[in-house]
Amino acid sequence: MITKPDKNDLRKKRHARVRKNVSGTDERPRLNVYRSNKHIYAQLIDDTAGITVASASTNDNNLNLEATSNVEAAKEVGKLVAKRAQDKGYHSVVFDRGGYLYHGRVKALADAARETGLEF
Repeated sequence: MITKPDKNDLRKKRHARVRKNVSGTDERPRLNVYRSNKHIYAQLIDDTAGITVASASTNDNNLNLEATSNVEAAKEVGKLVAKRAQDKGYHSVVFDRGGYLYHGRVKALADAARETGLEF
């Protein structure tokens, strides 16, 4: 019996295909996005050193969100991760959409990060 791969397996394959060419450096870290059903997470990753430089998510206590799984929450996370990146001296990043479509919450997070001052 042939089983159909689930959505997350297909997303991981897309993400691996993109990650072959996208890598973060100490001057230009990778802005990685992970989206679950209830939350959205963003990390700035320096792949050469293997460290997370800054992160933000809808789980952060200082966001005070009514709902965590909508476009407005993603915008707030984008603003927060951009602010934290600029506080650490990063102004340019490489965007990694994590295998998700550039639409909805992922696009809202990216647009908010750009509006706050990150360049990508």
